[in-house]
Amino acid sequence: MIRLPSSHAAITAPLVASSTRFPGIFVGRSLLDGRPFHLSPVLTDHRVLPSTNSLALGGLGSGKSTTAKTRARREILEHGHQYVVIDSFGEDDAGEWAPLVRSLGGQVIEAGMFTLNPVSGLFPREVREQLVRSLIAAVEPAALTHQATHALQHALNHPKATSLNGLVDALVLPEEGRWPVEKLTEWGEGAAIALSRYTEGSLRGLFDGDTASLPETDLPIISFDFSRLDRNSPAIPSLMAAVACWAEHVWLRQSTAAHRHLVLEEAWQILLSPATSELIQRLLKNSRKAGLSLDVVMHTLSDLGTGPAQDLARLCEVAHIGRLGPEEAALVGALLSLPQWAIDKIPALDPGQAVWKVGPDYVDIVQTVISEEEARLTDTSSRRRKAQQALAVAVEQDTAAEAAAPAVDSDEDQDQDLADDLFAKPEPSPCDEGEWDWEMPPNVIDSRHLAAIEAAREGRCGEAADLAALGEREDITAHGINSVEALSWLSTRATVAELCGNMDQAVQLRATVARMGKDVEWFEQTDDSTSPQWHRGPQPAAPEPPINDTPSEKPRRRTWPYVAAIAALALAGGVVWQHAEDDKRAQERQEQAAAYEGLSVTEVDIDGVTTKARAEWSKDGQSVILSVRVDMEENPRLVRIDSAGQTAQEKPAPLEPGEIPMPIRLEVKVPVKDRYEAVRMSVAVGGPTWEEGSRAPRRTIEFRPDRTAIDAETGKEFKQYYSKLL
Repeated sequence: MIRLPSSHAAITAPLVASSTRFPGIFVGRSLLDGRPFHLSPVLTDHRVLPSTNSLALGGLGSGKSTTAKTRARREILEHGHQYVVIDSFGEDDAGEWAPLVRSLGGQVIEAGMFTLNPVSGLFPREVREQLVRSLIAAVEPAALTHQATHALQHALNHPKATSLNGLVDALVLPEEGRWPVEKLTEWGEGAAIALSRYTEGSLRGLFDGDTASLPETDLPIISFDFSRLDRNSPAIPSLMAAVACWAEHVWLRQSTAAHRHLVLEEAWQILLSPATSELIQRLLKNSRKAGLSLDVVMHTLSDLGTGPAQDLARLCEVAHIGRLGPEEAALVGALLSLPQWAIDKIPALDPGQAVWKVGPDYVDIVQTVISEEEARLTDTSSRRRKAQQALAVAVEQDTAAEAAAPAVDSDEDQDQDLADDLFAKPEPSPCDEGEWDWEMPPNVIDSRHLAAIEAAREGRCGEAADLAALGEREDITAHGINSVEALSWLSTRATVAELCGNMDQAVQLRATVARMGKDVEWFEQTDDSTSPQWHRGPQPAAPEPPINDTPSEKPRRRTWPYVAAIAALALAGGVVWQHAEDDKRAQERQEQAAAYEGLSVTEVDIDGVTTKARAEWSKDGQSVILSVRVDMEENPRLVRIDSAGQTAQEKPAPLEPGEIPMPIRLEVKVPVKDRYEAVRMSVAVGGPTWEEGSRAPRRTIEFRPDRTAIDAETGKEFKQYYSKLL
């Protein structure tokens, strides 16, 4: 299938020949062809996606963190995944993941409120040594000489070395060993001084407990909140090293979740540190074996410098890149091998839009779509919005104060106003041009679009569809099938379908508009409240323009009679139009009744298997029986149908000797509100080469009661199959 670009992406993005779809959670919609974009890396075939690690990049306000949090919430709720988050940035002395974590029944662990013992017996001996070395490297990298390393290994064997305080004592007062005490004392002095930062200095309280008060391992999500720490503090990489060891040797071993995620928010602080980059690299390389995905979130690749930290980014098979500057976009494109059209698009992306690369070949531009609840839980701009709201309130108060001030009119002005009121004409004279102080609303221009959308908003979906269809027919007759007026109805019908829950039809209609290269959604530009919010919270009211200090001419009062006249004409026209609409609606209903067959049967080839699909409407028009039939000669290994939340499935067993093969027939019954309502059925078939555990190829068929059926993805009409199904 050819994926066609939308009007605003067509300038820079070529046609992308791909029919690839990924299983998993809904993320958003492609801006290249309007299709829904789903992705759960762990559910994707390993031949397509060898690694499940992901990298999110983008400037401030690009939406990378909101997308990451939304994906985490959906993976937890839909697939039961577990998350551990390293959260080092937020507002009001709290990490930005905190609201989401608490809403999911997780735990927020603030730095300083817990103790991680780096020499705990929960860790293997080699892990304890590596963790202590990481703590030393975070504060005094030069202290780790060859001699200091030997002194540290000797001290870790001391009976006192069950806590960090005991380890420091063992370094300062070592016991006799292979080397003299004096030598061991001298060699261990630098390491002891570095570790004293954690036992006596500014970092005390984080690692110097006698026992490790570790968090639970069965919570859906845990956030280690480092937001109160100085962003340049060595405590962040030190804590990260300890958390990484806990995750690897405690959490992963005790967790029973199907899959686990470790999220590194503001990851440049962690990946730049030599103390932690080695730990993260080991987790990345062993992630598939450990059932772990590392989700790295950061602003730019430049934050990582040009050293080994950038090499870690190459180990992430999934990347989504929000808005970046041209230079940074070129750097990211070179590192991730992005096509030039995608690199050119990155600097112009809007909030919530990102270039996605999945595996070695798949590249798309996706708009993240989230619900109102998700917008509230993932909001990261509350301070900015409060400032905007405060400004809006201040402007509103100033405007109200000026409006309340008494106006001083001269006797001449009052006489002129009275004359204007008494002798106002129904039409403005040429000298009044430009003096209108009221802008005509969209419903005076063309109320038919808004009438259809309003009906859909109120739940009158059948009426809304009828209004849109009649309006489209009128404008095709009056202006032509390729006119802007006619094409505007495709966008109206897409909005109606979206409001009525038919997202697939909405995508199909918008893709049709995109293919024709038109931008005709004028009604959505005037009121976009029906569009799905990608990640915006409540928006402040736009402030009024500042009042000009220079005196201006007082608006003339004779404007209102013209407004009243136009409103009256619009009302009268609306009544006439409504009568015409009623007549046309009745005529279309008659046409539907004449075309009604109550049956639709087609034949579809899926994964090399010929599948006969059928829809039959009941006599009372309240339900539809959907069914498929596959002959056993086709050698199917899986057949499944889905419609309106109902599912039927069969995996045929091998035939016994002498057994007669019987065709597979599956059936579901779905309710409908109207006998003329179209219904959809998704048919998945695994052919002779299909393997257990992989996703079977799938087609979605829209059956119509006039004995027609179309491919819901392409809009292409299927040929009818007139033989009856057994």
